[in-house]
Amino acid sequence: MKRYKHLAQSVQFRRKKGMWKPSMHDGRLLYEGEGRSAVVYRIQGTNKALKVFYPDKVYIAKEEAEIYRLLSGLPNYPELHESGEMYIVIDWIDGKTLFQCLEEGIAISEELVQEADLALQAARKRGLNPSDVHLRNIMITREGRIALIDVARFRQTKDCVNWEDIKHAYTQFYTKPFFPKRMPKWLLNMIGIMYKKRLLPVHRKKTEIIQHL
Repeated sequence: MKRYKHLAQSVQFRRKKGMWKPSMHDGRLLYEGEGRSAVVYRIQGTNKALKVFYPDKVYIAKEEAEIYRLLSGLPNYPELHESGEMYIVIDWIDGKTLFQCLEEGIAISEELVQEADLALQAARKRGLNPSDVHLRNIMITREGRIALIDVARFRQTKDCVNWEDIKHAYTQFYTKPFFPKRMPKWLLNMIGIMYKKRLLPVHRKKTEIIQHL
């Protein structure tokens, strides 16, 4: 029996300026945010999160559920509790993303970067290929641990150097005394756009990354 299916089915979407926006949901769902493929709610009275995918992204639900099953038991990833045609239910992670840490001036220690690196290595040992790793899907929990979310692209076959570039930027810039540890959201978003266009000096050559691995 699907315990949370009716909650997922209560979520309604509408198109606004070419984008899907949630327009209605059950009162037991607490809105937490939305991304490129889904909207996320915390289920009231529980420590679980409901992720409902947009009508044209429902195929991602099955893929992400399967990946969470492969990651089951690893401490830095949420556990999957239920999945359906257009939704998944996972652990609710109480914490801040690395993006939010930079926005709010919360320190990101070298130990946390190392923990994230080990978590990604653990995923690789289970036959996955972590991709699309970025500042918004790496979290520091309230307990001071690393958690990785949004793993739908962990089975892509193409090489993704995002995480290696993040580590490189952390070492070469963030750890330096002159580097600001707090930045406004608009600036972080601009840096993200410049990174995608390869306009920042953080991209490492593929040969360097292969040697590092």
